[in-house]
Amino acid sequence: MTKLNTLSTLLAGAALAVTGTVASAQDYTLTISSWAPPTHNINAKMWPKFIEMVEEATDGRVTAELKLGLAPPPAQMDMIMDGAADASIIFHGYQAGRFVTTKMIELPGYEGSAEAASVAYWRAYEKYLSEADEHRGVKVIAMHTHGPAQVHVAEKIESLDEIAGLKLRVPGGVGSAVGDALGATGIQVPAPKVYETLASNAADGVVMPVDSRKGFNLIEVAPHLYEMPGGFYRGSFAFIMNEDTFASLPEDIQQVLDEEVFGEPLSREIGKIWDGGDIESLEATEAAADNTITEASEADQAKFKEIASGVIDAVIEEVSATGVDAGAAHEMIMNEMANY
Repeated sequence: MTKLNTLSTLLAGAALAVTGTVASAQDYTLTISSWAPPTHNINAKMWPKFIEMVEEATDGRVTAELKLGLAPPPAQMDMIMDGAADASIIFHGYQAGRFVTTKMIELPGYEGSAEAASVAYWRAYEKYLSEADEHRGVKVIAMHTHGPAQVHVAEKIESLDEIAGLKLRVPGGVGSAVGDALGATGIQVPAPKVYETLASNAADGVVMPVDSRKGFNLIEVAPHLYEMPGGFYRGSFAFIMNEDTFASLPEDIQQVLDEEVFGEPLSREIGKIWDGGDIESLEATEAAADNTITEASEADQAKFKEIASGVIDAVIEEVSATGVDAGAAHEMIMNEMANY
C-alpha cells in the first residue's frame, strides 16, 4: 500500500470515528411545544435551561428542540397526551375543573421568592397533591410558580378600593377568585392575548406577575403597577412529558433524568428564572418615564389580608373534597417557604 493510500485510509477511519461520535452524541431529540412569545423567559430562558440540564445529565445523548405556535395554551395537555409533541408547559388556571389541587400554590399570603415557592410546590405535590392524579396521561417533570402577581393598569390607582368595578384580565383559578372578591369584572384571555386586549381597551388592566411587564409588553399598555406585598396570587404551572416518549428512552437515561433533572432540580431552576424576570421587569418599569409603581398602604394590606382569608378557606375546602389533605399541604408550603 502506498503512503497516499495509507493516509487516505487513516483519514477515512478518522472521519467515520467523528461521524460516529456526532451520531451518538444526540441519540434522542425531544420536541418541545410552547405557547408564550419567543422573547418571554419561558422560551428565552426556561426551556433552554431544561435542554442544558438534560444534555448535561445524559452526556449529550438526549437533546430537544423548541417549537412555538403548535397549539393554544389550553390545548397543550391534550397535545402531549396524544403525542403531537414530547414536552410542554401548562398553566393550570386555563382549564377550569380539570385541575383543583394545583390551586394550593396559587393562594395569596405566601411570602418568598418564586424559587422557594417552586421547590415547596414540588415537595407538596410529591407528598400530597399527586394523590389526586390530576395529571394522569402525562409525566409531570416540574411544578413551579411565578412570583407574586400584581395589578397592572392603564390608569393609575392608589388604593385597593379603586380595583372594584375595573375590567381586569384574570387567569382563572385563584386569580379569578381574588378578582371577584375585590369587586373587579373578570375577563379571561390567555396570556399571549393580553397585549391586544389592553391595547384595544377591552380591559382596564390585568393581574399578572411583574415578570409580565417585559414578557408581555405591559410596560407599553399598562404603565401603572399597583403592588401588594406578597402579591394577590401566584400562578401554577407544570412542565409535562409524553409518557410513551419517556418509556422509550433507555433505562439508564430514564434513571438519570429522574434523579438529576426532573422534579425538584428543574422546579428550582425554573423558579430562579421567574425571579430574575421580576427583577428585570421592575428595572424596566423604573426606567420608563411614563410608568409608575404604587405600593399598597398598610391599611389596604390589612384589608386584603382579610379578603384573602376567605379565598384561602374556600380553596382549602374545595381541595379537601378531592381527598387530599389540603390543610397539611398548605401548612407544608408555608413552612417550606419560610425555611428556604
